[in-house]
Amino acid sequence: MVNAMNFVFLSPDFPPNYYLFCAHLHRMGARVLGISDQPHTDLHPNLVAVLTEYHRVSDLHNYEEVLRALGYFTYHYGKIDRVDSLNEHWLGTEVRLRTDFNIDGYKLADLPRIKRKSEMKRLFVAAGLDVARGELVQSAEQAYTFVEEVGYPVVAKPDIGVGAAHTYKITNRQELEAFLYERDTEYLLEEFIEGVIQTFDGLTDQQGIPVFYTSMQYSHGVMEVVNADGDVYYFTQRRVPQDLERAGRTLVQKFAVRERFFHFEFFRTPEGRLVVLEINVRPPGGLSIDMFNYANNIDLYYQWAGVITQNRFSARFSWPYHICYAGRKHNKPYLHTHDEIMQRYGALIIHHQPMSSVFRAAMGDYGYLVRSSDCDEAIAIAQFIQAKV
Repeated sequence: MVNAMNFVFLSPDFPPNYYLFCAHLHRMGARVLGISDQPHTDLHPNLVAVLTEYHRVSDLHNYEEVLRALGYFTYHYGKIDRVDSLNEHWLGTEVRLRTDFNIDGYKLADLPRIKRKSEMKRLFVAAGLDVARGELVQSAEQAYTFVEEVGYPVVAKPDIGVGAAHTYKITNRQELEAFLYERDTEYLLEEFIEGVIQTFDGLTDQQGIPVFYTSMQYSHGVMEVVNADGDVYYFTQRRVPQDLERAGRTLVQKFAVRERFFHFEFFRTPEGRLVVLEINVRPPGGLSIDMFNYANNIDLYYQWAGVITQNRFSARFSWPYHICYAGRKHNKPYLHTHDEIMQRYGALIIHHQPMSSVFRAAMGDYGYLVRSSDCDEAIAIAQFIQAKV
């Protein structure tokens, strides 16, 4: 393996299913070098089997430790060809490492446009896409002026944030005053858009051409689910709306997404308006990659490794199924037990499992994947799973 690709995977142990990315890199002949803060003995045996070497740091947030680990790998194996985690949380660490070691991919100078929502919005406008009006709040006076222009409700979200964490819907002056008093980071205020979330998801090759794409639709906004401790289901669509595909492809080019997964979020209003919300240059969370696989009978873990090592994507996809994720939370009084769900719909539930506590607020403690060629049937089963007493 003298000329093998050296791929450094940050946090290869989380989420647990990401070991499959490492396994297929190894299968393609790459050296897979892991860095994380977990003891080697706690790693999944299937992950250990495919790592050429694993370097434990005391804290992945300690950049100097991670930097030294990459230096160690460089000394022992030669130039590092790629470094990634496929995880939003470590995006800042990745770009610093790529900058310091001159590794292909997004660099430190690229970080604002792929991390800051205010910078994303600027580029959305430059791309000619429909956006929610918004401003980065620097003062209370600015916030009050903005609300006078757009009216209540408004949405407050951290300029740098993951998912719907610390995102709030503000419906009146009193709530706005309370928010301004308590805020401790840069926040973006946006007009509230009524609609459902639709996504444009996929994978690009090394030239930035989408080799796989699909779309999902959510039952509720993630912000509402997190703040109300509610349930959510979401499903893959068998056909991607044309305007959504056009907008998604525009964003792939505008943000120079190359040999990466992407997850773009939009609002679809009751009138049919498509409003771009944010971009993520990583896979959608939870079991989404598995949903795409089940919807098309393909293996995106393997196909991603083929793109990284050989710029090759060989799968054919035609979206023959809808896959619907339905999550449940342990603190909710559900009408139907797990056994009742499986007895009635087990033939259509292709997978189910406990979910990591990290995903609990948005996705629940336990998740089910329903597969059907009929969207109404898949949604009806999700609603049966989530029905309350």
